[in-house]
Amino acid sequence: MELRTLRYFLAVAQEENITKAAAILHVTQPTLSRQMMDLEKELGTTLMFRGRNGLTLTDDGIYFRQRAKEIVELADRLEQVFVERNTEVSGVISLGATESIGSRLFAKLIKQFSEKYPLVQFHLYNEMADYIKDHMDKGLIDVGLLLEPIDTSKYDFVRLSQKETWGVLMRDDHPLAERTSITPSEIAEYPLILPLRERVRTEILNWLKHEEKDLNIPLSYTLLSNAVLLVEEGLGCAFCLDGALAIHNSSHLHFIPIYPQHTTRSVLVWKKNHLFSPATSLFIQEINMLRAKMEEA
Repeated sequence: MELRTLRYFLAVAQEENITKAAAILHVTQPTLSRQMMDLEKELGTTLMFRGRNGLTLTDDGIYFRQRAKEIVELADRLEQVFVERNTEVSGVISLGATESIGSRLFAKLIKQFSEKYPLVQFHLYNEMADYIKDHMDKGLIDVGLLLEPIDTSKYDFVRLSQKETWGVLMRDDHPLAERTSITPSEIAEYPLILPLRERVRTEILNWLKHEEKDLNIPLSYTLLSNAVLLVEEGLGCAFCLDGALAIHNSSHLHFIPIYPQHTTRSVLVWKKNHLFSPATSLFIQEINMLRAKMEEA
């Protein structure tokens, strides 16, 4: 299976039409059709259904598209690394970030680096921690900003100094909205919106001292931004951190810290013993300089 064939398949999947994809790829329609049939024969499965209104991916086709996209992106990044080695510092650094107070420091770090190396570009993926770790392991994200708890055995990391506090986000007309703090047992009787991240979710359930089946959980979220809108609509109260920027966008919401207090920190992580591009290596040097400044403070 050639890399070119994967690019052909991705173009067809994107356009949902052989003729349109062939025009974009500058190949003939019969050539592209034959390439797709040969690919299906090689894999021993049907990747797409052909209909009057275009092409539709099968379940195997959807899975293959996901993996093909990862392989093509990785190949492009590898090629870019060798281009960068023969030029002044340039290229693309891929970053992943969760919502946290650490995002502000991360933004300053990116801005300072960009001023030093203006030819470098950044791709920033705002995702949940598990997605970021998975894509770092695959070489698709270089550096991640994650929230503890995380397993750092596979990564080099810098733990940021700012602490973030867990609490509950609720509407200003909620019966507990005027409280300065809330115990987990007090909030357990109300509809709750919880993070989907498994390790964090398990911790919250431990604080609540309830099994999930005994709680009213109408919604679970990966990133808080859209969940905040549902808190505003009255769907439930959201467990979240005070550092999430989304919670400060509405005057009708209140963030109430959990008592006893539960805190966490942001961590900048990257793969151990990994050969990065020159631009990424310099960016990691900047992170390590930040570590040194924090240790001196």
